[in-house]
Amino acid sequence: MKPHVILLSSLLSCGVAGSWAGAQTDPFQRVAPAQTTPSLRGAPPTAAPASGAATSAGAPSSSGTLSLTGMADATFGLPRASSDGSLTRVVFDLAAGVTYQLTPTFGGLRIDVRGARVLPAVSARLGTSVAEYRAGGGQVTLVTPFPLSLTDGWRASETTVATGARVLIVEFAPTLAGGASPSQRAFVRATAAPVTPDARSVLSAPLSSVATVTAATATPEPPAAVPAPVLARPATPAPLPEGLPPGDAVSAAGRAATPPPAPALPGQESGKPSPLSGRAPGSPQAGAALTVPRLGKNPGLTRVVIDLPPGASYRMVPGGVGLRVELAGVSAAPQTGQNVSPELRAWRFEPTPEGVAVTLLTGTPLTSRSGGRAQLLPPAGGSERSRLAIDLAPALADLTPLTPRERVIAAVPPVPATRGTAILALSASLVQPRVVIDPGHGGRDPGAVGTITEKQVTLDVALRVRALLRAAGVDAVLTRETDTALHANKATDLELRARAGTPGTQLFLSIHVNALEAHSALRGYGVETWWNPNHPLSSSFAAIIQRSVVGVTGAFPRGLKGNRSLSVLRNSRVPAALVEIGYASHPVDGLNLQDENYLDRVALGVAQGIREALVSGVTAGGGAAGK
Repeated sequence: MKPHVILLSSLLSCGVAGSWAGAQTDPFQRVAPAQTTPSLRGAPPTAAPASGAATSAGAPSSSGTLSLTGMADATFGLPRASSDGSLTRVVFDLAAGVTYQLTPTFGGLRIDVRGARVLPAVSARLGTSVAEYRAGGGQVTLVTPFPLSLTDGWRASETTVATGARVLIVEFAPTLAGGASPSQRAFVRATAAPVTPDARSVLSAPLSSVATVTAATATPEPPAAVPAPVLARPATPAPLPEGLPPGDAVSAAGRAATPPPAPALPGQESGKPSPLSGRAPGSPQAGAALTVPRLGKNPGLTRVVIDLPPGASYRMVPGGVGLRVELAGVSAAPQTGQNVSPELRAWRFEPTPEGVAVTLLTGTPLTSRSGGRAQLLPPAGGSERSRLAIDLAPALADLTPLTPRERVIAAVPPVPATRGTAILALSASLVQPRVVIDPGHGGRDPGAVGTITEKQVTLDVALRVRALLRAAGVDAVLTRETDTALHANKATDLELRARAGTPGTQLFLSIHVNALEAHSALRGYGVETWWNPNHPLSSSFAAIIQRSVVGVTGAFPRGLKGNRSLSVLRNSRVPAALVEIGYASHPVDGLNLQDENYLDRVALGVAQGIREALVSGVTAGGGAAGK
């Protein structure tokens, strides 16, 4: 026998190799299994420790953190993330001996970690509701495109997975409520909002009279540690009426209290795309220094004003998490401002060979037609500097008019009149495909009421969709053509709408407008599409509609929803979907819903989505339509 075989045999006989092999049963295991199972220690909350005080691993944290005992020299980070519509779930492995503290802020969730080394990492996007992940220096930050309170916008819990290890699960969504689980609430730290200048005057007074943010206030000192508060269990929301879309359950009082919109910029034309480049008039001034941006906040929107000296030029580059403004003909020292508003996470000045690069970190995608709007304004009285005014809001959509060519969709081929298998295809006549469009609400039922009334907007959009589809050879039928309901009883009304999909109907689409209560109105904006498992192709149809409407409008994508049984969908016998085209309760989205160009784009997106479903076989016929 060869020497190395003898050595291996002796190792096996001693059990060494057997122990090693047993530790490798998990092919993804990167370290030896822990010898001590992590155990939860219920440490009561106490006052925060003095600066620099150490907390021993396994002892109750003086700041009321969650403590576990076991393994030493642990690491924290490398989370696993997934998204379902607007819900993003982030999962962290919890090694033994780790303590942590959760701090919700208006910019996201901060996790302070003790007893483990935080693995340094930066990721631009973990999911729909986590715009950025930053880790290092004992801290993890999950940046969200919406503010968090102690109970709104997030939910955290711990659980034990099949392997026996414990994990921390944090979920984020604009409409999510709950905060930390009951066992964790003593370990959540509330922070005072950073002190930033109140710049509401930017939006209500002439831009020339706005106070300037100083470098000292641009990067505020972190707030002092405060004792962890005792959190009350959040009130359980009232159940929604069975079978109604989510926005329909908002009370009339909640609907009326819509936050005020930001005033328009002087001479603003929302029907024109933002110019991505330009130049301030006048002769260039060598070495002209750039002042820090002037900032103003309104509900759902933040305005940034950059004063450009004569001759300075700019070029804007929208991106996935913000806007880069490349300036030439100016100079500035490196500067930064943090946690300005929910719409503006941070701003930064960086000198370049040509001038200065200004980065505006928003946390949500920007394009040349959505997420932001810019305008170069002339100098105000007493100043020689032009004003580059940039409005940032994830709810800003494309309000530019459609061209005559864009208003026409391609023809849809006819379909066989009879779907029965007993009749030969050669003997079947061809007819226009039939689609039912359901404008939500009507008559005494107004639906969501805010900047607009839902029943009026849904009918308006449905009529536009019908015109587009009929011109393309589709038999588009509306459940209502006037301001009426199908029945005085709501449940009966919804059932009658769903039954409009009679035999021979290919698709059913219901159009609605969303809304939230006034206290959480700023969390709701954008387009979402619902489906129920009433038909095997309903989810595919909903996905096509969502993608098409968002693509044409540039609206914020809230994703697909299918976690509630909706009467108008579940009672339909054909592929069915319900699209929420915006929020009447949001100050920016409400303005979108008042805009004729936006409604045109919504209708075009719906019509193009229906056409795609018809020609690709996502219909009641399951593929009979020709491509």
